[in-house]
This record gives sequence, C-alpha cells and structure tokens, in this order.
Amino acid sequence: MDAYFSADVETDGPIPGPFSMLSFALVYAGSFDGEKFARPTVYDRVFYKELRPISENFQEEALRVNGLDRQRLFSEGALASDAMTEASRWIKAVSGAAKPVLVAYPLSFDWSWLYWYFVQFSADGSPFEYSRCFDIKTALAVKARLPISDAGRSKLGETLRSQRTHTHHAIDDAIEQAEIFANVFEWSGVSGRTF
Repeated sequence: MDAYFSADVETDGPIPGPFSMLSFALVYAGSFDGEKFARPTVYDRVFYKELRPISENFQEEALRVNGLDRQRLFSEGALASDAMTEASRWIKAVSGAAKPVLVAYPLSFDWSWLYWYFVQFSADGSPFEYSRCFDIKTALAVKARLPISDAGRSKLGETLRSQRTHTHHAIDDAIEQAEIFANVFEWSGVSGRTF
C-alpha cells in the first residue's frame, strides 16, 4: 500500500545547496492499495519546520514570495539535520506498514529540495527512497488529455480545485495541494475535455 504525503517547500533560491530551504510542510494525503484510494476526512496530520539557512546566498525575489525572514531563521530556525531526521521518522510513523510517496504539483521543484535535504542531512536518509513520488501535474495531463505544458493549476476545473487559497505558507499550500491530489486521483478523466 502507498501512503501519500503532500509536500510544499519555501526556499530562498532556485536550487538546493547553493541556496536554502527555509520552510517545508508535509501533510498526510491518503492511501492507495492498488484498488481503493482513501482520502483523509480532515488534513490534520501535518509536519512543519522552519529551517536555519545553510548558505549566505539568497534571491530577494524568492523572499518576497514567501515572506520568510532569513535573519530570524539564522537564530530561530531548526538545524537541517534535526528537522530532516525528525521529518523522516514522522513520515515512517504515519505510514506504518505502507510505503511513503511524496506528492506535489509540480513535483520537480519540491522533490529536488526535499530529496537533497533528506539525503544530505537526515540520519535516516530519504523516507521516499530515490523515486517514490507522484506528480499531480502529470496525472492531470494524462487524465485531461492535455500536453504537460498546458497542465498548470490554471487548467484545473472547478471540481478539481481546492476551496483553499494559495498563500505561500507551506502548511496552507500543502493542504490545498493534498485536496487537489485527491480530487485528481479520484477523477475518472475527460471525454471531450470538459472538467
């Protein structure tokens, strides 16, 4: 069985290593046994951390988007090693016997940050191993019969959207994304592109 975790990261630049992940949230987003998908009735299993930056590099534009204060995080943020080890153990505890799978929209950005941070800093490595991940954007493209370049969030029909607002706070956005994930996962797809 798969246990899905919706992830959102807020960073101070485009790539991990030269830049820093400043916050991240993981939200339990459901399970699938190959036949039945079970979405949570409430999204209350949440892991959130704000992190101490790992480098002096940053882009002002990234900070304007997420509103996080790097200077505050240098003194109040968690050490990456503590945060990533704690997150890995939380994921494994919530998953139980199921295999944890990272979910994001689009996956490429959040996956690259979280995978790198887990490998680099967690005492346990990545709970998602090297490839257990699910891209909501690709799922939408396949089910809606859209080119991947046309499968952005703006293409989500009313029945697939979350009713939550995208705030650029990692918890809010991870929960919003978990709802979109469940809607897309349960959706049977289009015939005639009406969705």
